[in-house]
Amino acid sequence: MPEADPNRLVHCIKLDKELPGLAKPPFPNEMGQLVFEKVSKEGWDLWLQESVRYINTYRVDLSSREGAEFMLKQLRIWMGIEEGDLAATAWTPPTE
Repeated sequence: MPEADPNRLVHCIKLDKELPGLAKPPFPNEMGQLVFEKVSKEGWDLWLQESVRYINTYRVDLSSREGAEFMLKQLRIWMGIEEGDLAATAWTPPTE
């Protein structure tokens, strides 16, 4: 998991509260900078858990352009910065 920077607080757009941010952007591009500025470490960890469901359900090849674009689109929707519906996954929560 990526490291948090306890000295840098961000207002997490996913969790809607001030929390420690990431120590560095997760990607070397504009989207990585946006995540760095607007998503907390805790929020990013939630995305990493969620992203595995997309990778497994759709057998996403992250080394391909199509796979990377699919995942970035899901990330933008998940963050609430792009309109749309998240792709369905095969995962179902456990019943209690």
